[in-house]
Amino acid sequence: MQRTLERKIINDPVYGFITIDHPLLLQIVAHPYYQRLRRIHQMAFAHLVYPGAVHTRLHHSLGAYHLMCNALSELKNKGIEITSEEELGAKIAILLHDIGHGPFSHALENVLIKDVGHEDISILIMKILNEEFNGQLEIAINIFTNNYHKKFLHQLVSGQLDVDRMDYLTRDSFFTGVSEGVIGYDRIIKMLTVHQGELMVEDKAIYSIEKFLVSRRLMYWQVYLHKAVLSAEKMLVKIVERAKKLIEEKNELPSGSAALDFFLQDSAEHHPIKNHLDKFCLLDDFDLTSAFKNWMFHPDKVLSNLCRFIIDRQLLKVTLQANPFSETHVQEFKNKICNEFGISQEEAGYFVFTGETTNTTYNTSDERINILFKNGSVKDISQVDNALIHQTLSSPVKKFYICYMR
Repeated sequence: MQRTLERKIINDPVYGFITIDHPLLLQIVAHPYYQRLRRIHQMAFAHLVYPGAVHTRLHHSLGAYHLMCNALSELKNKGIEITSEEELGAKIAILLHDIGHGPFSHALENVLIKDVGHEDISILIMKILNEEFNGQLEIAINIFTNNYHKKFLHQLVSGQLDVDRMDYLTRDSFFTGVSEGVIGYDRIIKMLTVHQGELMVEDKAIYSIEKFLVSRRLMYWQVYLHKAVLSAEKMLVKIVERAKKLIEEKNELPSGSAALDFFLQDSAEHHPIKNHLDKFCLLDDFDLTSAFKNWMFHPDKVLSNLCRFIIDRQLLKVTLQANPFSETHVQEFKNKICNEFGISQEEAGYFVFTGETTNTTYNTSDERINILFKNGSVKDISQVDNALIHQTLSSPVKKFYICYMR
């Protein structure tokens, strides 16, 4: 990083130079809560399949911030009224939109900390930072929570066509080398506009939007829901579940991390996360990875083997199909594991399990992507003439999977 007075220039491999030129933004980026994002992989275990996918939540946050700066500049050039306070608020909101992610991002959501999503934790952390910075994050929080009167600012942070999605598709395709995820983010941003208070896209960008949605669909099946990635992330969940069970039974399973030990304890689930954000903000991928290396030598066969499999990249095999797997099929795999490891049927369930995964190309029940035509009419992207994104693509594609020992 090259630093000058109240200005920081960051050389990003995707966009080139990113400029942070406001004192409050510089303070936020320098804060330990924000710097923790350096230690959380953006794509969890995707690097086990795509070795280059080792970028972090901090990379993504800065990239989304850069696109937000471009989008705000474009809208202002088109005469959309955005005050300097609103501009700063939107930039802070996108910088901190993922601040609540725990270790390995989405993979452990609602597992390590029950029934609490990363967005909820992000808001709590933003409120703490707002107190630290004497109320200067108030507009940012209102934009993030969609409580600000200019809805289009929230839509830039969180919507069907937000800068968050634009960056993670661009960045994830760059670091994985999967060209199907490449989108024309620069053209989309150039075509953004505001009509009746809502974010829309000029009709000249229809094909760019269709490419954006198709790219997102392809990235989900080819990268985010790749069988090996799915296997590793489900194994991670099973390790945490087993650790919690052993702690519940024996009340002792040191991980080497005080913060991780706290959240693995059953009692932690009965305490509101807002009272323990200081501990949460010490958690990152390294806590879990270090614990796996320790637990590889634990006498419990389930925990030790799962941890060894993850560390050595000996992943459970995954089979996908359109219909649920029969119980007889599952039982055959469980019996094999019981005989091989000398464990119970219940314990075999950590090595053989089923589930389902879904992906929707364009969810019409969610916030729409509206196209603004030159005559002032507005159409949903799925309703324009000769639309590639039509109603059949709005239906979720569901696949059933089984994870089992090779």
